[in-house]
Amino acid sequence: MMDTAIDLLPGDPAPWFRQRTPSNPQFAFDTAAGRYLVLCFLGSAGDAHARAALRAVAERPGFFDDNTACYFAVSVDPGDETAARIDNRIPGYRVFWDFDLAVSKLYGAVPPDAKAGPAGVPHRRFWLVIDPTMRVLARIPFGQDQQDIPRLLTFLDTLPPPERFAGFEVPAPVLVLPNVFEPELCRHLIQLYERNGGQESGFMRDVDGKTLALHDASHKRRRDYLIEDRRLSDALRARFVRRVVPEIFKVHQFQVTRMERYIVSCYDASEGGHFSAHRDNTTKGTAHRRFAVSVNLNDDFEGGRVSFPEYGPRGFKAPAGGAVVFSCSLLHKVSPVTSGRRYAFLPFLYDDAAARIREANNAHLGENVGQYRGAAQDASPAPSTAEGA
Repeated sequence: MMDTAIDLLPGDPAPWFRQRTPSNPQFAFDTAAGRYLVLCFLGSAGDAHARAALRAVAERPGFFDDNTACYFAVSVDPGDETAARIDNRIPGYRVFWDFDLAVSKLYGAVPPDAKAGPAGVPHRRFWLVIDPTMRVLARIPFGQDQQDIPRLLTFLDTLPPPERFAGFEVPAPVLVLPNVFEPELCRHLIQLYERNGGQESGFMRDVDGKTLALHDASHKRRRDYLIEDRRLSDALRARFVRRVVPEIFKVHQFQVTRMERYIVSCYDASEGGHFSAHRDNTTKGTAHRRFAVSVNLNDDFEGGRVSFPEYGPRGFKAPAGGAVVFSCSLLHKVSPVTSGRRYAFLPFLYDDAAARIREANNAHLGENVGQYRGAAQDASPAPSTAEGA
């Protein structure tokens, strides 16, 4: 039976998942990218080998500090929770309660057809070391003599700083495009925001099968003004057709035909404006998004840089009128604005095939998420016949 379990090897992508921890009922593992991740499929913390493993990593707080690395114990024993044998220790140390075996199946600790229950299942115990882009670096099985523990620690000692995990600094795969908007247009958009103000902006999460708009100031603090002037929207779209769409096609061989969301956003230092690490296409309501574009409308602020943790700590601050363009699948965040206000135009781009996905996912949208009404709602940046922009 164990022969059917998955074996993840160096170079393989580490599967994404959501699982319960002591402090979070739906911890999204992919949001931990940007540092080394060490998963320990220990079975039960009541086992002597597992306890030795826990002690060994607990003695390395300088490594497991949430900057260089995070450690995750994966427990399949409900007794670990009820008896409080292990718990989160922030920073650096967390526990997944994998009592339904979902994570263990994904990573090959148990066979795909294993059933959770009091009788237990054959369980392969091992360490998995994952790089900052969430690809496997090493898989070290538990050994009878506990020699896996010094093997793991020796391997961790050989790792370079996370930003040089590949042997050198790997640049984030983003486009930086100056001169998307001219200065007069930037000033006009800022004036619109200042005249009308903005509404507190939320973020999307799937809850019980529905995509909901949620608010949590610790995760995101930003205000948005929705542009309703069709002539202005047309003018903004025209600049994207001329200056952004061709660059995406040149670099990514992707033909943008649709544009979503016409807003002027404001990250205000006085409110602690920021956006924590996230991806833009991980819910049913956002699965159609292909590229995000961040056009800075000003540059007289401090902080507020867009960064991509999987590729190091470097932040990007486009000049006023310039854009940073990136795949919605990339983990990214906006650092706190420490002085002034950052104004930005923040649309999403996609194509006709993605529009069909968007329409099909209407059934999964919660009451506080607007329904998609098809092409009439897109205000497409290019003809929807895929003729090109």
